[in-house]
Amino acid sequence: MVSRVERGPVADWFWTIDRLFLAAFVGLMGIGLMLSFAASPAVAERLGLDSFHFVERHGFFLLPALAVMIGVSFMSPRQVRRVALLLLVGSILMMILALFFGVEIKGSRRWVSILGVSVQPSEFMKPAFVVICAWLFSERSRHPEIPGNLFAIILFGIVSALLVAQPDLGQTMLTTAVWGGMFFMAGMSWLWIMLLGGLAIAGFISAYFMFPHVAERINGFLFGEGDSFQVDTAREAIIRGDWLGQGPGEGTIKRILPDSHTDFVFSVAAEEFGIIFCMVLVALFAFVVVRGLIRAGQEQDDFTRLAVAGLSLLIGFQSFINIGVNLELLPAKGMTLPLISYGGSSMIAVAVTAGFVLALTRRRPESRAQPRGIYRPVASVAAE
Repeated sequence: MVSRVERGPVADWFWTIDRLFLAAFVGLMGIGLMLSFAASPAVAERLGLDSFHFVERHGFFLLPALAVMIGVSFMSPRQVRRVALLLLVGSILMMILALFFGVEIKGSRRWVSILGVSVQPSEFMKPAFVVICAWLFSERSRHPEIPGNLFAIILFGIVSALLVAQPDLGQTMLTTAVWGGMFFMAGMSWLWIMLLGGLAIAGFISAYFMFPHVAERINGFLFGEGDSFQVDTAREAIIRGDWLGQGPGEGTIKRILPDSHTDFVFSVAAEEFGIIFCMVLVALFAFVVVRGLIRAGQEQDDFTRLAVAGLSLLIGFQSFINIGVNLELLPAKGMTLPLISYGGSSMIAVAVTAGFVLALTRRRPESRAQPRGIYRPVASVAAE
């Protein structure tokens, strides 16, 4: 344990970090590793791989993810902005390269191969995009001569165009939802909000008619048409788990669920550990989002307030989409459950997101207003 009287980078970090946030993120990582043991061996065996192939790879990415989260949490807000800018530029360039030279999987070019490792640049783009948009929105009040709002709109257009070109409509919707929430919190006029909301609805309708796989999934969700094997199987696993589950390793439906270790790991958790366990998992994600929004509301600095809120919404919306698909509350969409699903790019990128949240919510004397009715400087009390 680090003593309060010690002075140094580690001691200062430990006593200024939001330890509840840190515990929640580490807890999610631990649950993800546990569920990897439950969900991935069946997939590996179907592919002719060693039973613990995906478990080993999950653990391989878990350690650097934890290191990245802790390392990023040491940063100051200025360093967070600089790192986010570099990460955003690099991610956008890699997304452009992926369109021409990327690895094509199921008709989409979302991945680039680096030293034999497949990387999904859009995963790293998301937290960087949120931080830079928060900075651009905050510049409106600091420097009115700088059109920060216009730059944020242009940046959103560039990112959305690249995501649609891949195509990755799920990430496009996720990015739009988070950006829209930040746009609202930045105090934009209702005219702008209605205009951009109308454009978003028009884009969604256009996607339905332009992309056959989108229409197929929406029709399957609304009318039961098309191939719904995965979502139907996932629902059966959840029902079979009941309140307390079948027990660790006792799940059977996961053996026929193709993406049980990624998009449908929540269903495996329900079958083996029960609905109560899943409710605890949902509560953990809800805690991260709610605490993030509360901490954001306590910030006086516009950049920190918008960035923390946006990053919290990013984790919340992504979790909501994944769990909603598993429960058949949303049309099928391939999206990982943050820090839980298997996937190196997703895990490292969410670790960056968590690190940004931890860095921006660290206690800094100049970043918060003094709480009313809690304490006053000793000198002022003596003067009275």
